[in-house]
Order: sequence, then structure tokens, then C-alpha cells
Amino acid sequence: MQNFISEQNLNVLLEQLIKSGKRVVAPRVNSGTPLYEPLSASGEMDLKELPRRSAKEAFFPVCEDILSYEKVGLNVKLSDVDPARFPETVLVGVRPCDAAAIPVLDAVFSWDYKDQFYLERRRKTTIVGLACTSSDDACFCSGVGLSPSTTKGSDLFLTPLEGGGYVCETYSQKGEDLVSNYKELFVDTTSAKPLPLAEVRTETFDLKKVKAWLDNNFENSYWDGIAISCVGCGACAFVCPACHCFDIVDEGAEKKGQRRKSWDACGFWKFTHHASGHNPRDLQPKRYRNRIMHKFKYYDDKFSQTLCTGCGRCIRVCPVGIDIATIVEEISHK
Repeated sequence: MQNFISEQNLNVLLEQLIKSGKRVVAPRVNSGTPLYEPLSASGEMDLKELPRRSAKEAFFPVCEDILSYEKVGLNVKLSDVDPARFPETVLVGVRPCDAAAIPVLDAVFSWDYKDQFYLERRRKTTIVGLACTSSDDACFCSGVGLSPSTTKGSDLFLTPLEGGGYVCETYSQKGEDLVSNYKELFVDTTSAKPLPLAEVRTETFDLKKVKAWLDNNFENSYWDGIAISCVGCGACAFVCPACHCFDIVDEGAEKKGQRRKSWDACGFWKFTHHASGHNPRDLQPKRYRNRIMHKFKYYDDKFSQTLCTGCGRCIRVCPVGIDIATIVEEISHK
């Protein structure tokens, strides 16, 4: 279903959603950097740039309590965190590379164990995607089968128009409900033309060839060369919309505290450090090999998808200039 909404009416929509008590999350400039954050007013939204971090934080927070504990006499009292308390959310202005990562995360968090913290947030969130009309030399979504107008993962998708406003297309019941509940803000037709989409770098790698090489080259010396400069900072994993490693730890004092789930990264030395002292990934090339293997082989083996959406964030934040797209292209041509 296709409709149109003006810039003014989009702001009105956000204001009405906020007023109704819904949590509205959108790109918002924070200390000069756009981030997906809750809005208190529509004027805080800024859609000019891809946010520095991904939209996954709306479903998978950096850190969250999953229970609390308290010692009372000789007993220990456990108090669960109820996922039902999570608010209804509308996530607005989600770029295709971020929206497409959400179904990728869905598969992980609903596989052998149903993660109710993730799934309840997901159930209560409507995703409003936004086509990209600008890019930089780190964007490579086309290399992994996506594009600046990919609608995967979006409930409602916005395409910017010349002169302002957006084409609105719905792709789920959530999207249709959002339009239906605020139908006075949408119109059926417009004479405006869509803005040209962003031009992203064109990679020549073939994902099937990449996986075929990875299937047979776990011990290849190539890994030593490409990972020699990796410092294991984990920045690539923390800005990635599809990375999902986490740790669970108890934090607190002698008599009370919390059990917390926090982001982790396979690039960290301690990630695979055993209690025995052994570490099967004791050197950084092994850890970087795992990053490439996970994204382009292991996840594909399990879920028939690629664990990369070509957002380019890892390239932008890497302190030593590692370019994952260039690495995958090299592998494709081996």
C-alpha cells in the first residue's frame, strides 16, 4: 500500500505518537554525533546522516538488568525483570542497512532459546525505514545484496521526494496500522518525484565464492597478513547492526546486586579465555579470522543469511584502517 506524507505531517505524526505515550526513537544529534535515541519532540530528529551507532540498541541494549538478587537472612531473594514493562515503540528513520539487520538478529534471539528481552521489545516496535539519498566511500550495501532502497525489516518505508515529503509504503500489519491510525496525515497521490538514491561503492565480490573459500581455508596463512594490524579494540562489533555477542555477569555487593547482560565482542582476548587458562584464539589473527568466518560462513551455515549489511561503520571507526569490504573482495578473487 502506497501513500504520501509531507515533512510537516511527519512532524505532527511524531508529536502525536509522543503525546500518546509511545516511545519514539529516531536519529538525534548528540554532542555533534547522530545517534538513534528517544525523542522528546519531533524537532530533535535529524535525518541528514547515518547514525554513528546502529538501531539494534532499540532491541538489544548495551547493558541491561535481567534479574536482581538480595540476601535476606539465610535466604536469597531473586526478582526477575518483567519484559512486559517495555514500552510501545516507533523506530523512525531507520536506514536500509540497519533495518535489514533486524531480521538477522531475530533469527539469533529466537533460535534454540527464546530471548524474551529482545523478542518483547521487537514485538512492541514498529520500524519506519528510510531510503538513503547520500552515502560515503565506506558504504557497500550493494556488495551484500542490499541497496539504498531495500525495504527488508521495515514495517513502513519512506522514500524522500523532491521538494520535501515522502512516499510511504507499508510492508506489514504494523505499518498498515500506523497509517490507518493517523490516516488524516497521509494523502493518496502526489506529483513530486523521488530524490535520486545514494550511490554506494560497487564491490565485485561474490558471496558464494567467499563462502566456498572460507569453507576450505581455516588454516590459510592469509589470516596472519590481514589481521596483523588489528588491535582488538572491538569498535567494529559495537557499531555493527548485526553483531550480537554478549556476556552475562553478576554485579553488586555482598548482600545484593544485579545479573546483567552486556555487549561483548569476539575480537577481545578474554572472549574465549577458558577458566583453565587456555585460549583457543590466543592471537589476534585467529580472532579476526573468526569475525570474517562468523559473518560470511558460520551464520550462513546456520541461518542461510549473511551477517553483514554493508553499512560501513566498522570501516569508519577502525583505528588502523581495516576495510572489511576490501578483505572480502580479496577472498572472492582467490
